[in-house]
Parts: sequence; C-alpha cells; structure tokens
Amino acid sequence: MDVVLVEIDDANIDAVLSVRLAPGQERFVTTVQQSLDEAVAWSRANPWYRAVYVGGEPVGFVMLSWDVEPQPPDIVGPWFLWKLIIDASHQRRGYGAQVVRRVADIVRGEGGTELLTSYVEGPGGPAGFYARLGFEPTGAVDPEGEIIVSLPLVDEVRPTS
Repeated sequence: MDVVLVEIDDANIDAVLSVRLAPGQERFVTTVQQSLDEAVAWSRANPWYRAVYVGGEPVGFVMLSWDVEPQPPDIVGPWFLWKLIIDASHQRRGYGAQVVRRVADIVRGEGGTELLTSYVEGPGGPAGFYARLGFEPTGAVDPEGEIIVSLPLVDEVRPTS
C-alpha cells in the first residue's frame, strides 16, 4: 500500500500521537509529541509536518524545515528532513522509503534542488537507510554531532546520441 501524507488536525491528533518508536530508537529521533513541541519552539525553522497514513491508519510522522533561509549551525536548509518516524509495528514495510520519496517529490515540485537530513551514528541507526535512498554525506556535522547528508533532487543531464 502507498503512504499518504495528511495534515494533522483536531480529528486525527490523538491517533497520530499514538505512533510509537521501536525500543532503542529514542536515541535517534524524538517522539511525535516532542517533535510537535520542537516545531513550536523552532517556528523560525518554518516547520512543515504531516501524519503518514497507510490504508486509512496513521503509521508515522514526518517534519521538514520548509524552504527556510539557512542559519547555521541552528537551522539547516532550505529543505531539511527534520523528523521521520514510522510506528514500531509498521517498520520494515518500506513506508519510510516511500515517505522520503514522496517528500523529495514535493520539495522538487517547489523548486528545491536538494533535500538535507541528519542522523546520529550508531548500531541500529538510520545511516544505511539514508544511503540506500541516495543521500550522501556533505562533510558537515551539526552542533549535536549528527552527520548531515544530502539527496540531490535534480536529474542529471545526459547527452543524447
């Protein structure tokens, strides 16, 4: 099944807040509630967030800094995948990859040429996940020590024969 990105409102907030991390993932990403709190605290990062639904059921959460003026080291951008959470019971089904591809398409449609994100290194971390999707290290590290990676969003121009 395909993922659908849905605005969070009064009708679905409780269901979205019930999305849970797998044990041990707390060191890599915050909960949905903590992420929403960060969105309020860092409003200057222009947070854009959506619930991730599959088959009418919330299975995750995604949040970006949306077309923001970069303000290193605090705000990375202009397009930064800030949070990606897939519920523990829905992981390993390809939903996370679908979300990243969907977000990349949206950002590309807005004129973005790269999607940035960051991750904490360590066993069980998301480094391999992002590498499989085409993200490459930028050589930069954020103030918390997270590795910043980039996914190019422009198609390479190939010569015609």
